[in-house]
Amino acid sequence: MPSLKSYMPILSWGRTYSRADFSRDLVAALIVTIMLIPQSLAYALLAGLPPEAGIYASITPILLYAIFGTSRSLAVGPVAVISLLTASAVGQVAEQGTAGYAVAALTLAFLSGGILLAFGLLRLGFLANFLSHPVIAGFITASGILIAVSQLKHVFGVDAAGHNLPELLGALFAQLSGINWITLLLGAVAIAFLAWARIGLRSAMDRLPIPQLLADLLSKAGPVVVVVATTLAVWLFSLDRDGVQIVGTVPQGLPPFTMPAFAPDLLKELLVPAILISVIGFVESVSVAQTLAAKRGERIDPDQELIGLGAANLGAAFTGGYPVTGGFSRSVVNFDAGASTQAAGAFTAVGLALAAVALTPLVYFLPKATLAATIIVAVLSLMDFSILKHTWRYSRADFTAVAVTILLTLLLGVEVGVASGVTLSVALHLYKTSRPHVAEVGLVSGTQHFRNINRHEVETRRHVVTLRVDESLYFVNARFLQDLIEERIGADSEVQDLVLMLSAVNEIDFSALESLEAVNERLIEIGVRLHLSEVKGPVMDRLRRSHFLTDLSGEVFLAQYDGWIALAGKADSPIR
Repeated sequence: MPSLKSYMPILSWGRTYSRADFSRDLVAALIVTIMLIPQSLAYALLAGLPPEAGIYASITPILLYAIFGTSRSLAVGPVAVISLLTASAVGQVAEQGTAGYAVAALTLAFLSGGILLAFGLLRLGFLANFLSHPVIAGFITASGILIAVSQLKHVFGVDAAGHNLPELLGALFAQLSGINWITLLLGAVAIAFLAWARIGLRSAMDRLPIPQLLADLLSKAGPVVVVVATTLAVWLFSLDRDGVQIVGTVPQGLPPFTMPAFAPDLLKELLVPAILISVIGFVESVSVAQTLAAKRGERIDPDQELIGLGAANLGAAFTGGYPVTGGFSRSVVNFDAGASTQAAGAFTAVGLALAAVALTPLVYFLPKATLAATIIVAVLSLMDFSILKHTWRYSRADFTAVAVTILLTLLLGVEVGVASGVTLSVALHLYKTSRPHVAEVGLVSGTQHFRNINRHEVETRRHVVTLRVDESLYFVNARFLQDLIEERIGADSEVQDLVLMLSAVNEIDFSALESLEAVNERLIEIGVRLHLSEVKGPVMDRLRRSHFLTDLSGEVFLAQYDGWIALAGKADSPIR
């Protein structure tokens, strides 16, 4: 039975926590907090929620992940894709700006947290392996486009809505005559500065004769500079009177205790979106966590990550937030800033709590165009169109799956897109394994190795055919192998022995066993013996529980070369 430490990693790393760890974590937390304040406000705007919801969703969830999570660098909170999925899901059941909308967002976080927690306790982290990385990359790329386009309404200062790209573009074009040019100027300047800050600000800081820590802080302070500058501009020149939309009053204080709704109809409507949000959030989070852990020679536990993310989302549900996950940009910043343990996240939560208590009145005149600019520049890093080129060159099946996911997401919306992405990932796996690679092999002269007859110069015998099966056999591909054997042996009357080389087969399920039994019976009818070679121990153990080995017309060889010696050494069998 797992120990308490396995469920609460803080009990392990907390024991060895040192003063040096504290210093590194504190510096990392300071840098990430500066980055998160405007980002959290912006992502709440993207989710269709009040700006304070972004701050709330970045406090308690981070604390809970620090207790239950295994990644030392992952920074949990609102992210662009999950915020967009939240807006899409909640927008189907409640009107934006109403109390019901906020409650639905809490309920979505509660459902997502419960699903993730259940998956973690059941040790189902392996399910993420069924999601094709190219397909997920395609979905995130399309989502980035939708996010950027959806924020243009705030940059233009117009009212435009839509759930997919045609709707969004149509609404924007219909409102072009109503553009607020002051808002557009603020938004354009903010986008230009933030884009430069992501690339050129760090280089500029490195050229200045200032301490490294100060350079790190300033290089990440681009969003804060924009927030301060545009807020001051609106306040000094009363630009809100000229139609510039501002954030307005943000409640001052710590996250409140909130309750999700448990109405059966609402839970039923939000269940599928919660599953999709959980899956996408977990895949994004665990990918970032594994990448950063590998750079330090560390490891994470995917099952425990499910528990950590589940606890974080449950925390968000009861403290005024909405669904959260591990973010790419903030986690990379946390890693680069030298975060040593999960305590860095806890310190970040404290910093955000202080901001919620003391700084929220200062963002009253913050223009929404600035927050939109923050989102637009942030999602640029999500867009990876190179995946189309790479998959086209490498695998047309993967390319088709990626292209279809991108198109469906753009044309039909994120919910259809994420559902199609998950479906295509599973379908792609089933398609590939349903047609396993089976090679006819022969002996490489002077060795005991067997290779594909179509790729190498090898020795074969007319009366012996060896087929190497390069995939585990189960219900999806059992019939394929049966048909392939029928086609190969049925057309060659000289064949007396068929050897199935099973060195790559890790499992044979009952459907595949029935197919092998049918193959054995069919070959007996036409006078061909069926042999097996290089059967793995676990597979052999299972075969021994059936009648297959008793009824097998041929033999089971430990090594393929043993079978070659036993079957192909007849003088009257000329080499082809």
